[in-house]
Amino acid sequence: MTRRAMTIRPKNAEAIEKMRAAGRVVAEVLSQLRDRIRPGVTTGELDAEAVRVMREQGAESLFLGQPHPRGGRPYPGNICVSVNEELVHGIPGERRIAEGDIVSVDVGVKKDGWCGDAARTFAVGRVDQRVEALVRTTAEALEIVAREARAGVLWSAVAGRIEDLVRGAGFSIVTDYVGHGIGREMWEEPRVPNYVGRDTARDDFVLAEGMTLAVEPMVNMGRREVREKEDGWTVETCDGQPAAHFEDTFVVRRDGAEALTR
Repeated sequence: MTRRAMTIRPKNAEAIEKMRAAGRVVAEVLSQLRDRIRPGVTTGELDAEAVRVMREQGAESLFLGQPHPRGGRPYPGNICVSVNEELVHGIPGERRIAEGDIVSVDVGVKKDGWCGDAARTFAVGRVDQRVEALVRTTAEALEIVAREARAGVLWSAVAGRIEDLVRGAGFSIVTDYVGHGIGREMWEEPRVPNYVGRDTARDDFVLAEGMTLAVEPMVNMGRREVREKEDGWTVETCDGQPAAHFEDTFVVRRDGAEALTR
């Protein structure tokens, strides 16, 4: 047992059911937006639709008003919408989606005091085969969690499988941003990386039944380096090549991990 694992509190059955309810709202928002993402639609229109569904389901956005980790302006959107070379934290606005784009949508809600968080990357019409492979590989990376993340396993073993899949497909795993624990708050212990390195060894932890984790593989077509844009939030690839982002909120079980946001 690592030192960090001792600070992680698994959730009881009642808490998990409340998180499942929040996760259903997240899944419904993503489902509605998937059907609305098409050429000509603005990212701001997607944000407005997300708010409508959240309110209808008795939930609120986790993202709106979140303080910037380095003291910048609070996040101004209800969801994150990142297009093509944008990796995460894209601010919804006037940008119009075009044929051949890939659009990453990150949705977080709080319902009855508990959180759910998930993301998907959608292709708009026909995209380049290599871009299609990028999206498919990132989605497959998330499926590794459902199969491999079970009680008694070190998280690094799961992260290593994710990294191997991504690198084997010829893509780069992002190391500047990672997943996180989740529960009553969006960001809880532990830090949940999608790779294995010297900087992650000290934070490794043993998975335990009832742990709830927001796992989010972030994959670049080119180099792994990313940077923040001038808007203070949107993160983009340094080489301008496309990026994909998938995420689910999972609860760890004895025989695998259950996604609460599907």
